[in-house]
Amino acid sequence: MTAQYPALRLRRTRASNWSRRLHAETVLTPADFIWPLFITEGEGVEDPIAALPGVSRWSIDGIVARGREARDLGIPCIALFPNTPSHLRTDDGREALNPDNLMCRAIRALKDAVPEIGVLTDVALDPYTTHGHDGLVDAAGYVVNDVTSEALVQQALTQAEAGSDIIAPSDMMDGRIGAIREALEAGGHHNVQIMSYAAKYASAFYGPFRDAVGSRGLLKGDKKTYQMDSANAEEALREVALDLAEGADSVMVKPGMPYLDIILRVKSEFQVPVFAYQVSGEYAMIEAAVAAGAADRDAMVLESLMAFKRAGTAGVLTYHAAHAARLLGA
Repeated sequence: MTAQYPALRLRRTRASNWSRRLHAETVLTPADFIWPLFITEGEGVEDPIAALPGVSRWSIDGIVARGREARDLGIPCIALFPNTPSHLRTDDGREALNPDNLMCRAIRALKDAVPEIGVLTDVALDPYTTHGHDGLVDAAGYVVNDVTSEALVQQALTQAEAGSDIIAPSDMMDGRIGAIREALEAGGHHNVQIMSYAAKYASAFYGPFRDAVGSRGLLKGDKKTYQMDSANAEEALREVALDLAEGADSVMVKPGMPYLDIILRVKSEFQVPVFAYQVSGEYAMIEAAVAAGAADRDAMVLESLMAFKRAGTAGVLTYHAAHAARLLGA
């Protein structure tokens, strides 16, 4: 009898759960996550962020508790972002260089209490400036590259001396990776990694983050003179190539899901560790869909994170890290 179907049926391997698991091409685990956390002053403070439902600013004791939570969930690394008090914000962002600033105190507390957790720290001036830019501005409001880079080098050294494991420059200044790597080596910080925000786009998806770090409403103008144009992909490859040549250990694409094509191209071109940041606007859209009854949170979270792994990431910065880790550990 002539078969009505070809001998090969691709649905055979999908017919049961055990077989789907056996044939899975991509695996997602809690070890794939970096958990971004927002720090605020005080003690015993949990300050919910309205624009990010389910996300809070934590005082340092709360950050330490989150570090222990991450360890217990199998999340290997957390990322810190400070909400600097307004009276400490200046045009030159000098609080970023203070060895006792909020960021450095949180680093030390984490490394003392949970030394087995990796700590990634943001290097940029926007949480510390009155104008909301990632660097120093001239009289015309233009972010000046080389003077900013000098400040970023000092900020990176300050964080490394406090105990940061991964320095993550998010400013997009030209040449800053090489300058930071040289300074870290000269300072004896040979094993401090650099994860470069190599392809960071001037995106509409960052709004809730600016609320979280207290810079909403401060920004004068936009960041299009230093962050990338969303139309450009070849330029992203040039940015990544430069940062790797200057000493970056890994690179990041930011935002995440709108730029999956960039992640794939970077991984294919360079075969280096590539990370994605599932940014605040992406998180907020998922939560808004859930709140509207239009989506199942658990399924949407895991599917979106799997997309990053499938595209080639080594890991993902996501505000859903703890939730996803619990789902995967269940």
